[in-house]
Order: sequence, then C-alpha cells, then structure tokens
Amino acid sequence: MKSVRAIIGDRETVTIACSTCAREAARLMAARKIGALPILDGDQLAGIVTERDILARIVAADLDPDATSVAQVMSTPLLVADIGESCEVCMQRMQQAHVRHLIVLDQGRLAGILSLRDLMAIDLDEKAETINLLNAYVS
Repeated sequence: MKSVRAIIGDRETVTIACSTCAREAARLMAARKIGALPILDGDQLAGIVTERDILARIVAADLDPDATSVAQVMSTPLLVADIGESCEVCMQRMQQAHVRHLIVLDQGRLAGILSLRDLMAIDLDEKAETINLLNAYVS
C-alpha cells in the first residue's frame, strides 16, 4: 500500500488560528469541501476541529458559533501519523480510534491532513488493479 507521503504530496493544507470563531471555521470547511481543519496557536499545532465537533459541541449544546472559538471545541490530544507511514497503518489507527481525519507530521511539523476518504480511495484503486491483473491472468 502507498505511503502517506504519496497521498499528501504537494496539496495545500488549510489551517485556522485558535481564535477563529466556529462559524468562520464551518464556512471555510464548506467553501473548501473539507471536513476538518488543523488549528494553529501561532506556528504550533494546537488541535483539530471537525464538522462533528461543531455539530456536537456547538449546535447540539446551543452555543453561539460567532462567540465560540475553535479552541473551545477542538479535539485534543491529537491522533497523528508520520508522513513515511503506510496508508494501511493509518487506516487501522483511524478505525481503532473511530476518527475520520488524521494529522500528518513530517519531523514533528504539520505536513497535512489525511481523511478516511483518501485512504478508502487508495484501497479501492489497489483492489481494482488486483482484479484487473487476476482477470488478465485467467484470460
């Protein structure tokens, strides 16, 4: 299976500051069509906020999303992966922790974010390739 580095590649990692209000985080996720944002405190990784965090910790708790910062509802401690790890290891880690997003670090610094959807797409591509090879062998 591919390494995380092959998936992350050069794609942009969208981040937000701790002081950002939850409504702005939700708008950014909607505009970028992403489900999670790493949160930075200066240049240090502080946490992650997901669509689920906003729904469960703000909407369901009847908090004002304009008055609630992402730092108040972010998920910590972080579940992380190293950029050199295999996708298979990352998928197992995510399944065990029941999460859909994994922060990727390269020598302790934020390198990107990996979603379960990313990993499932790689897995499906590899399975399709295996099926094609087996069909070719049988033929």
